[in-house]
Amino acid sequence: MSEVQSVNERAPIEPSDAHVLVVEDNVPNFVLIARMLAFMGVQRCEWKTSGWQVVQFADTLPRVDLILMDIRLPYEDGYQALQKLRTNPRLKDTVVCAVTAEASEDQMRRAKKAGFNGFLGKPLDPDRFPNQIRQLLKGEEVWEWK
Repeated sequence: MSEVQSVNERAPIEPSDAHVLVVEDNVPNFVLIARMLAFMGVQRCEWKTSGWQVVQFADTLPRVDLILMDIRLPYEDGYQALQKLRTNPRLKDTVVCAVTAEASEDQMRRAKKAGFNGFLGKPLDPDRFPNQIRQLLKGEEVWEWK
């Protein structure tokens, strides 16, 4: 099931110019995401293993265009981290996409209500992933749980 909406009025960002932060506690999952991002030309990919202090970490980066955030994280989950991101003046409008193995229509609705800009269910589809990321970098919301 897929749904795409455009809500942000901003200039599209090319993958080669994008600054992406991946918040993922599982090393193999991060490596997979980082490799898929690199394959599509993303050269700036940072990694945080928990939602705890994600705002402080993101605030040290020169720019963050997209955050791919797992929901189930140690210390602070993705929902708690998102709340803090949305209260930071510099990061409040950053595109944040939930990436989770708890992929269901209910979880997707919860993520949307919480203020995420998208939802990608794991396992990620390597054939669809580049287009999903390009859509997010254009400011379009991507909601796919299957």
